[in-house]
Amino acid sequence: MRLSKRAMSLQPSATLAIAAKAKKLRAEGVDVIDFGVGEPDFATPPHIVEAAVKALSGGDTHYTPVGGSPAMKKAIIAYMKREYGLDYSAAEVFASCGAKHTLYNIFMSIVDPGDEVIIPAPFWVSYPEQVALAEGVPVIAPSTAAEDFLMSAASLEKAITPRTKALILNSPSNPTGGMYDKKRLGELAEVIGGKNIIIVCDDIYHKLVYDGRECPSILNVAPALRDRAVVVNGVSKSYAMTGWRIGFAAGPAELIGALDKMQGQATSNPTSFAQAGAIEALSGDQKCIEEMRAIFDRRRRLIVAGLNAIPKVSCALPPGAFYAFPTVSGYFGAKTASGAVIKDSMDLASFLLEEAKIAVVPGEPFGAPENIRLSYATSEESIAEGVKRMAASLAALSR
Repeated sequence: MRLSKRAMSLQPSATLAIAAKAKKLRAEGVDVIDFGVGEPDFATPPHIVEAAVKALSGGDTHYTPVGGSPAMKKAIIAYMKREYGLDYSAAEVFASCGAKHTLYNIFMSIVDPGDEVIIPAPFWVSYPEQVALAEGVPVIAPSTAAEDFLMSAASLEKAITPRTKALILNSPSNPTGGMYDKKRLGELAEVIGGKNIIIVCDDIYHKLVYDGRECPSILNVAPALRDRAVVVNGVSKSYAMTGWRIGFAAGPAELIGALDKMQGQATSNPTSFAQAGAIEALSGDQKCIEEMRAIFDRRRRLIVAGLNAIPKVSCALPPGAFYAFPTVSGYFGAKTASGAVIKDSMDLASFLLEEAKIAVVPGEPFGAPENIRLSYATSEESIAEGVKRMAASLAALSR
């Protein structure tokens, strides 16, 4: 069978591949601690589940409008007002089968062949692949650990060319947990203010921030950019609803209309009763977020302290999301007991899975080859044991 060049060039998700390998080992009876998957380990809060069950029992099992039911759109509008202080109409909001699906719809709607999309590095692994699927060109704007892995105005300016169509801003970030403050967002806004560049704000982790911080939007800093910015969010991370597959977007009506057409030819509407659960999540009691965030905060401090106690490993305390992103390049060039050389983070991740029985994600797919990503969306016991295993295995390496 001859597959398309598009399918042949597409790379599998590194995070999902690691998760699948860890699950396979577990199924074989191996005691694997999984730091790989970006998924809260909490059950979806009961009041959300009950709303979906009620919808099912009431016969809410049929098509809704492609971009979400009127009630879903009303909930998104209220959420954007409450959380962002931004006003949107029903024609300016849209629901889909997860934030990832929303992003895919956006790139397919705005990118023509050869258009460039600026992606700050480190980046979520699906950004470059989705841009490439739309026949666009991913342009990587690098940053360093010394810069808190946040794109500078100078780096953005350097990445812009006459073919630049869009910029992705992911804050808090996957994989680093880094977050742009108002000052940095203002500097970025000054660079793109006079340029016709679409801003794609991936805010899926925006409620998972710590130390009393708030997560600002570039639209709070530069409201004049509203006519060419789209905010992407969803219920997966903040409400422990990854399997429900509900995401949403808020942006200019012209773009939202294009997303509606794109989705109408792909999936039609997001699942009707999942929308009912999402409406309750966005509109109902928000104490569940605070409870989960407090637990994530304890885990965040535990894993970062443990990682920094390992020689030649350094890790900043992330202000958001639920990922630690330590620098581990001090172990590159080391040898395993069998004589194999750890050349990069891909080798190190494989070594840790095989020897320490912990699953981490290498930094290469995120555009940060000196690092690995560990999700602390797991129990404190697993974090303590996993870091202990990691330290012991790294100590066994030799030069």
